[in-house]
Amino acid sequence: MVERLTWKRLVGELILFYLPWLVLGVIFGYLPWFLLIATWIQLGWHFHNQLKMSNWLWKDRSLTPPSGSGSWEPLFNGIYRLQQRNRRRRKELTTLIRRFRNGAESLPDAVVVFRSEGNIVWCNKLAQQLLGLRWPDDSGQPISNLLRSPDFVRYLSRQAFDTPLEITSPMNYDRTLELRIMRYTEGEYLMAVRDVSQLKQLEGMRRNFFANVSHELRTPMTVLQGYLEMAQDPEMLMGPMWDRAHGVMTEQLARMNALVEQLLTLSKIEAAPTIELEEIVDVPAMLDILEKEAISLSGNKNQSFKFDVDSSLKVLGDDDQLRSAISNLVYNAVKHTPSDAAINVRWYRSSMGPRLEVTDSGEGIAAQHIHRLTERFYRVDKARSRETGGSGLGLAIVKHALSHHDSHLEIDSELDKGSTFSFTLPSRLVADSALLDTVVHNE
Repeated sequence: MVERLTWKRLVGELILFYLPWLVLGVIFGYLPWFLLIATWIQLGWHFHNQLKMSNWLWKDRSLTPPSGSGSWEPLFNGIYRLQQRNRRRRKELTTLIRRFRNGAESLPDAVVVFRSEGNIVWCNKLAQQLLGLRWPDDSGQPISNLLRSPDFVRYLSRQAFDTPLEITSPMNYDRTLELRIMRYTEGEYLMAVRDVSQLKQLEGMRRNFFANVSHELRTPMTVLQGYLEMAQDPEMLMGPMWDRAHGVMTEQLARMNALVEQLLTLSKIEAAPTIELEEIVDVPAMLDILEKEAISLSGNKNQSFKFDVDSSLKVLGDDDQLRSAISNLVYNAVKHTPSDAAINVRWYRSSMGPRLEVTDSGEGIAAQHIHRLTERFYRVDKARSRETGGSGLGLAIVKHALSHHDSHLEIDSELDKGSTFSFTLPSRLVADSALLDTVVHNE
């Protein structure tokens, strides 16, 4: 191990170097000249080592220091050790930065680091997607120039970040973003951005759900309350009045019972996020029963029915959920199709898989309503739906039941020409003949 350079060592080396020249100068009588020559040799030696150091630091940049002697050896080795320490620190810092960035990239939130004056230091990929930032092009740019929301600019200028801020996404105006800013290091801030659109939508759906349920139940309960108050005076319900009151109360109770039943069905389907699609569902037999029920439900509307069913096409799935989905589509066609209209139901094997189509020749649905039909309690014509006893939950049940079978509801409608509600199940859910024979044999 090389000793570090000290003033005692320097003085000792100078004495050892000049002592021979001093002796020679005394012996030969030319002391000043000998000392001058020794000084020039000393300066030349130092100059040579300075050049070696300069070439090592700026040109060679080798990890191994050049060889040196005397006082230059500890200098070369000291600089070499300093370089090694700096390399280790740089490596550790690089590893730390890489870990931070990898961690920030793994977060479900967009992350932006900016200085106190607002200039961007770094952002992750999600920030580029949600906020439209470009990295590294936007490095050093003022964040207020890139996020031009007036609310954000005011929020940034107030420097009060105790509460989060909600703004509209600059990339998609249908999205809502929640921003949280916190002090990161001295002179720097970290901003975390989260897409809360779904949370806002769920919150709105929850409010609408309770409002709609309350509204749907309030009307029949008000009717029942009115007749019960009238019943306190027996003379008010004498003769034909009682028959009418009894009929209305029975109708309103049936309406509330249907609403509760559909709410329970929807809740049951939603509470089962995954189901085992191993039960054989006899869809042809199910449609045979639904055809009779549809004719009975139609009553005197003089609707014509045509059921085109592949009697051999059975599927794997959940019998209750598929029955709820298919029956709702058929019942909706009967309820919301006017008199003297035709209703066609087709169950067949398509190139994509088992497919059901329920087609009517009724009034049709305007395009602006189609994408909202599967929302809870959504109705195209509220007055007409209440007349037919619709709760607005049928297609929501269909949507969730089909999603559990890796399918979705397709709606094709045109005003004054009719509508087609359909879905296609995956081909893998077809119950093959070998499986059916095994089930029959076991039974």
